[in-house]
Amino acid sequence: MAQIELRGVGLSYFTLKQETEALRDIDISIRAGEFISIVGPSGCGKSTLLSLISGMINPTKGKVLIDGEEVKGTSHKVGYMLQHDHLFEWRSVLRNLTVGAEVRKMDRKQAEIRALELMERYGLGGFAGHNPAQLSGGMRQRVALIRTLVTEPDILLLDEPFSALDYQTRLSLQEDIFKIIKDQGKTAILVTHDISEAIAMADRVMVMSKRPSTIHNIHPIRFAEGESLSPWQKREAGQYNAYFNAIWRELEGHVNAAG
Repeated sequence: MAQIELRGVGLSYFTLKQETEALRDIDISIRAGEFISIVGPSGCGKSTLLSLISGMINPTKGKVLIDGEEVKGTSHKVGYMLQHDHLFEWRSVLRNLTVGAEVRKMDRKQAEIRALELMERYGLGGFAGHNPAQLSGGMRQRVALIRTLVTEPDILLLDEPFSALDYQTRLSLQEDIFKIIKDQGKTAILVTHDISEAIAMADRVMVMSKRPSTIHNIHPIRFAEGESLSPWQKREAGQYNAYFNAIWRELEGHVNAAG
């Protein structure tokens, strides 16, 4: 059974004068443990799709299901990582890591224990008492991911989490976060404008069309070199350029059609 399903999902925005159709006939099935990337023209509704899966907004047509149950609101099964880390500067790193647990009224001591274990495991041991201002941009984003993991979600929604970073940090953090997600066995959906990032991170890349948006195509990402490649290794693999060019042509077609 699929862990995440969108069945005939549509979303429209209404004003007194008109209806604006944003998403149309979205059908997606995602298995547990998959890493999915979503790309599409600017303004096509990629982030809106994450909001539907998270339960923060409801579709006007169709259904969103997680583990076979229709999504009716936000769920502890879903964690959200945004473009900006949104760390509280007046709280220590450890106290930032327990914010989600506090909101969900989880046991604070257990949340702290899990946070410290994750920090030690993923290269942030010794920074629990630091303030966020003392961390690099990449470290802050790792803290943001660990904060999400502390609440123990099954599904991670990643909304352009690398876009505010410089290129070198971005590449390094992609490696780190890919390894953490795979190590934790999470299902992940990444929204990005970066085709290279989409291919390097994902098991499948979904290409959205211009508005009203639908899923134009889905590219399974498979390499002859094997399935255990890191994001950097995928960029050097034989079929990488073919995937990049195919997705770029599809996106370019939708951008030109929109223009």
